[in-house]
Amino acid sequence: MHLVPWSYPLLFFAGLVAGLVDSIAGGGGLIALPMLLNLGLPVPLALGTNKFQSTFGSVAASWHYARRGVVDLRACRLGIAMTLVGALGGALAVQQIDSHLLGRLVPWLLAAILLYTVLRPAIGVHEQPPRMGEGAFYAVFGLGLGVYDGFFGPGVGSFWAIALIMLLGQNFTRATGTTKVMNATSNLVSLAVFASAGLIHLGAGLTMGVGQVLGARLGSGLVVTKGVRFIRPVFLTMVALTLTRLVWLSFRS
Repeated sequence: MHLVPWSYPLLFFAGLVAGLVDSIAGGGGLIALPMLLNLGLPVPLALGTNKFQSTFGSVAASWHYARRGVVDLRACRLGIAMTLVGALGGALAVQQIDSHLLGRLVPWLLAAILLYTVLRPAIGVHEQPPRMGEGAFYAVFGLGLGVYDGFFGPGVGSFWAIALIMLLGQNFTRATGTTKVMNATSNLVSLAVFASAGLIHLGAGLTMGVGQVLGARLGSGLVVTKGVRFIRPVFLTMVALTLTRLVWLSFRS
């Protein structure tokens, strides 16, 4: 499928903004996917291309967070492995699992996260003692959220962040870095599935991917330098927008 030349600057800008937002609080797909659909890409091709371009941003943000010491990749090894297995299982099981049930459940979970974070303004400001061992946490949430992201996905970054804060006692900065590493892992698995089916528009994906890398570099830099008080309002905003979109899609269907 060919796109008109003027669409490529729009794709680059959308990738830049999506990468910036996604590296801070997730939700970049709310920007990138509508752009691809509005340019006329069929839904399967748009979904694959969106996963392709978002992988650029999640990998770039993960690398920057690891380089700046926000996240310890060695400490996340089990989480990465379990997310890899879960995402592969989710991608393969997509035809057997009823996504409509999740479509009805996820908005309630996101609403609970939004309400809890608003009512607990001190949550994620400082490191807290963990309530769960790292091994058990990464085994359970790596596998569970990996499966979820492999075949459905909306809000997975919010679920990761709030779980890391509540159960491992991480602050918003560390939780953001760890979340990006897990997102990058599941993105790579989903990308392989879409690529094997030929559902990627290379021109659009690469153009947005360049914007994603630049946006992720800028966003992760802001997280490192500005910290928790910067991340929290962006996190709340993106949870609210994701919740609104899911409720609207549910109402429309």
